Amino acid sequence: MVKRAYSLIVCVAVVAAVSACGGGGGSSDAVTATGPIKIWLSDNALEISWGEALVKQWNKENPKQKVTAQEIPAGESSEAVIQASITAGNAPCLIWNVAPAAVPQFQRAGGLVPLDSFDGGVQYARERTGGLVDQYVSSDGQLYQLPWKSNPVMIIYNKALFEEAGLDPENPSLATYDEFRQTAETLNSELDIAAIWPSADQTFFQAWFDYYPTFIAATGGDQLVQNGKAQFDSETGVEVGEFWRSMYEDGLIPQESAQVDAFAEEQSAMSIVGPWAVAVYKDLDWGVVPVPTPDGTPPDDVYTFSDAKNVSIFSACKNQKTAFDFMKFATSEESDRALLEESGQMPLRTGIEEKYADYFEENPLYAEFAEQSSRTVEVPNVPNSIEMWENFRGAYSTSVIFGRKPVPNAFSTSAKEVEELVKEGG
Repeated sequence: MVKRAYSLIVCVAVVAAVSACGGGGGSSDAVTATGPIKIWLSDNALEISWGEALVKQWNKENPKQKVTAQEIPAGESSEAVIQASITAGNAPCLIWNVAPAAVPQFQRAGGLVPLDSFDGGVQYARERTGGLVDQYVSSDGQLYQLPWKSNPVMIIYNKALFEEAGLDPENPSLATYDEFRQTAETLNSELDIAAIWPSADQTFFQAWFDYYPTFIAATGGDQLVQNGKAQFDSETGVEVGEFWRSMYEDGLIPQESAQVDAFAEEQSAMSIVGPWAVAVYKDLDWGVVPVPTPDGTPPDDVYTFSDAKNVSIFSACKNQKTAFDFMKFATSEESDRALLEESGQMPLRTGIEEKYADYFEENPLYAEFAEQSSRTVEVPNVPNSIEMWENFRGAYSTSVIFGRKPVPNAFSTSAKEVEELVKEGG
């Protein structure tokens, strides 16, 4: 994941980059050229195995367009490594697991090739992802990332702990803020454990696993910033912050980060996670529900954060047509089935419940996340996106986690600063 030092790294790298003010792209020759390419896979062992199998199949069928794959090099963070490769001009042709929040910086450094450059590129993305693809279009109107996999964020709960606390493990009372608080109070008083334990770390992406999913759910699908205007200082946005503040204030959430996986160690009864949890917590008996909303929005109408990871083509690539063709090959319906079956990662494509119905029938917990995946919201695709999230996370930590400043005041101040950051980067 990205670390807090990332924004400084990006700023230095962007200043150093020759094409820092450009939107990326490449020569027309490169866009149509075919031949050998190099790609980077994520550091997830299951995804590496999946990727290597696809590369082997591709190379057998396309010997003149050989793909060489490797795990993304180690570094301060994946995003810092990618940014450094853009600046040095030696980025691979494709990188899997690109964080949408980092795309504006990579784009500004001139490191990305828009899918608009390829015949049918945007159409392919839209056919695969449907209307969700619009969330990934950059401010210049072009698409620099193919939505690849989603981790729709939901609440999981430990059934055994719920039953021990005298709560219904099959129909937990968690839909509204009042219900969620009451359930949390019961867990805390009966078991003397944290009801839920989000990280108290101020690293910007932590907001994606406490405030942001509940903000999205409460607003019916708003992003943190829309049309250059911050949304979190609205009446609803502040209400979401006050909900989390009440949980901290009442001692239902610790004000420090857990030193271990609190859910796995049963130090907390709930957690906010994506479908990766199915494999991680396979030894626990748990259920899953949507994130709470102020008045209990029907589950079928609840939106949440997508936590997507995507694929991009990089401008240093000399054989971009091969890169585009391999991208399509590796995100086909067949390849997506392999990704799902081999790694448990949720392909970001329309109709996955129907396309892979047999898999979800055999894996009912995954089915819950699959149903949620059609109602997801991404981080805003805006300039200075990392700095924007850092600013908000600082305000959230000060007001919600530690109570050093009233939530409305902290959010109002941050909203003004966030709007300036987005405006300055445009």
